[in-house]
Amino acid sequence: MANPRFSQFSTFTQRLAHSWQHSNSMLCVGLDPDVSRMPEGYGSSPAEIERFCKAIIQATAQYACAFKPQIAYFAANKAEAALENLIAYANEVAPHATTILDAKRGDIGATAKQYAIEAFERYAADSVTLSPYMGSDSVEPYHAYPDRGLFLLCRTSNPGGNDLQFLSTQNAEPLYQTVAKLATGPWNPHRQVGLVVGATYPEEVKTVRSLVGDAPLLVPGIGAQGGDLQNTVKNGLCSQGWGLLINSSRAILYASGKADFASAAEAEARRTREAILAAKAAALSG
Repeated sequence: MANPRFSQFSTFTQRLAHSWQHSNSMLCVGLDPDVSRMPEGYGSSPAEIERFCKAIIQATAQYACAFKPQIAYFAANKAEAALENLIAYANEVAPHATTILDAKRGDIGATAKQYAIEAFERYAADSVTLSPYMGSDSVEPYHAYPDRGLFLLCRTSNPGGNDLQFLSTQNAEPLYQTVAKLATGPWNPHRQVGLVVGATYPEEVKTVRSLVGDAPLLVPGIGAQGGDLQNTVKNGLCSQGWGLLINSSRAILYASGKADFASAAEAEARRTREAILAAKAAALSG
C-alpha cells in the first residue's frame, strides 16, 4: 500500500516549502542519541533510545522544520527498528516537518539501489544525505524516487574537509564548487538535490548559494560546533527568503542531563529558531 504521506506533494521542493512556511522555521533538529549521554532515568537499550528521541521530537516539533536522525547512532546500538518507529512518530506528531535520514551513503549501481530502498521504503524518510565522491553513478539510483530529497556533501563543517574539498579541479576551481554545479545541474533531473554546507564556513555558504540558485542547503555546524549563524543566514537565504535547514543536534539533545531534559531541549530549540528568524530579518532588512 502506498504511503499517503508521499501523495501530498509531487516534488521535494513543494514539501520543503510547506515545512518552512508551516513552522516559520529553518531549524533542523538532529537526532544523534549518544548512549553515553542519556539523561537521568534513561538506559541504553533500543527501547530507551526510542523513548528519549520521541521525547525530543515531541518537545521541539513546533520549532522545527525538519528532523535529521543519524543512522550510525541507531545501527551501532541495534536500534534500527527504533529508527523506523521514530521517523513514523515524527510524521505523526510533526507532519509538517521534513525527515532527513543522515546516512551519507556513497556506493554505486545495485548497491546504491539497495541504499535507496533502505532510506525511502524501509525508513520512509523524506530525504537522505549522500556522498558524491563516486560521481553520478552514486546519485542516479535515487532518481527512482523523484519526490524525495537528496542532500550531497559539498563543503562540510569539519576541519578535515579542507583535505579534499579545496583541491583544484580541471575547471580551475575548488572541488566543492564543482560538486555544487554538478549536483544541482546534470545530476538533478527532478530538482530534488540539495547540498550540505557547514555554518563554520559562511563565505563558502555564500559562494555555493551563488552557484546553485534556490537549491536547499542543509547546514550543520551551529550549536556545539560554534558556526557563524548570522552570516550563514545572510549568505544562504534563497530568493524566497528560506532555502536553509540549519541543523542543531547536541546543543538541543543534551541541553540538560537531568529529568528536565525535554523542557530544556524545547527551550534551546525555541531560542535557536528565534535566533535564526532574527538573523533572517536582519539579512532581509539590510
